[in-house]
Amino acid sequence: MLERLFGLSEHGTDVRREVIAGVTTFLTLAYIIFVNPNILAAAGMDKGAVFVATCLAAALGTAIMGLYANYPVALAPGMGLNAYFTYGVVLGMGHTWQVALGAVFLSGLIFLVLSILPVREWIINAIPRSLKIAISAGIGLFLAIIALKNAGIVVDHPATLVSLGNLKKPEPLLATVGFLAIAILTARRIPGAIIIAIIGVTVIGVLSGVSENTGVVSMPPSLGPTFMQMDIKGALNVGLVAIVFAFLFVDLFDTAGTLVGLAHRAGLLDENGRLPRLRKALMADSTATIAGAMFGTSTTTSYIESASGINAGGRTGLTAVVVALLFLACLFLSPLAGTIPAYATAPALLFVACLMVRGLSEIDWDDITDVAPAVITAIAMPLTFSIATGIGFGFISYVVIKALSGRADETGPAVWVLAGLFVVKFVVL
Repeated sequence: MLERLFGLSEHGTDVRREVIAGVTTFLTLAYIIFVNPNILAAAGMDKGAVFVATCLAAALGTAIMGLYANYPVALAPGMGLNAYFTYGVVLGMGHTWQVALGAVFLSGLIFLVLSILPVREWIINAIPRSLKIAISAGIGLFLAIIALKNAGIVVDHPATLVSLGNLKKPEPLLATVGFLAIAILTARRIPGAIIIAIIGVTVIGVLSGVSENTGVVSMPPSLGPTFMQMDIKGALNVGLVAIVFAFLFVDLFDTAGTLVGLAHRAGLLDENGRLPRLRKALMADSTATIAGAMFGTSTTTSYIESASGINAGGRTGLTAVVVALLFLACLFLSPLAGTIPAYATAPALLFVACLMVRGLSEIDWDDITDVAPAVITAIAMPLTFSIATGIGFGFISYVVIKALSGRADETGPAVWVLAGLFVVKFVVL
């Protein structure tokens, strides 16, 4: 049944490898079920209800991605979008969290329409090959800075923006041990290197008293305080058009960049560098955003942490189904999931980052009109802490450099339209 449903042999994988990949992906993004409630609680939302909404939205979206689109990609409420929800829309602009949820819901409906029509697929497939490669590498660099931050190796600094953390603390040391373990186990071709390191570092941390074993089982909190609480009428106010557009715009290109980067890493792009079954993947993302707003959470989107499972061998939707089941299990095993600290998953993110950055080697380094936009795209993502911003800088620089170099014929109309939209976003919005 699994063979017919997911085409395991066709993708060169098996059930065991897909399960390991699913568990690996889940462990690298399990932090979202604790981080997201903390962020949205600052907007006045019930923390327990948001916890349940986060688990349900992630489980539903990931299951649709696996069963319908057959991609090893996990979905969950997006980091960055949840911060914009709380600190931008609610605390910054003074709107209620119900109105913000309404804006997320409306953006999800627009996503769905664009996913059914060929527009969104056309937009993503219009990305030039050099930018697709740069997006993959940029996501890798973005993963790297997240990993170093989670490990406490890189910290903020008022003068230099970033600085070296306190390496005398146990967390950076344990993260370093985890990264070395992953690299060594991978070099020795030992299956499940990432998950072995994550669990190993977690066990060491608990036994040494660095982190706590928070328990095993607990009943899930009530979803009532946030379920179906979106204020759609309030979100339809003319003054909120820009907010709905912002949710739409950011998620559109975060998803595009994530899917392109992950598919490139997994070898799932076709001979033309395009994603097969792309429309189904986009519909899964759109549906998850709508459902997430109904449950009571910010925009649900594809997660770059899925790269860890892909590196562990995940190639089909079975990986995503495993992740979805684990998200559902977290409703009852939240204390157990909470035992895994950020410093234990940071090594996995850093290791995957190393693998994704290697895509830059495929760029034609003799063509500066490809090199410059690609490098700008890649470095802008970690330095601005935004995948969407990196893509925007890449499109704008690509069009300007190609056009003024007398090679405007190499840029299609879609690239010009997207570059223009990004200019509007950066300058006007």
